[in-house]
Amino acid sequence: MNEPNEIIDDKAHIRHKLDFSDAEWITSTEEDDEPGVEVAFVDGYVGMRNGADPEGPVLVFTPEEWDAFVEGAKDGEFDEP
Repeated sequence: MNEPNEIIDDKAHIRHKLDFSDAEWITSTEEDDEPGVEVAFVDGYVGMRNGADPEGPVLVFTPEEWDAFVEGAKDGEFDEP
């Protein structure tokens, strides 16, 4: 049984199987000198990475997590105070 505050990696079973190396990355900005974040859709999952560090880590979201993230962004949940 999990501890109450234990973080569970619910994508551990799939993360190593997802191959983003040939993914079509969509950038969040049109500015070449400000790469922003990039997203890609692979095998029903959404990957997000730092456009300034394309060889860096990729965050993986389920479609439901991605929808919640997008709605939060639209609602200003992540805006600086």
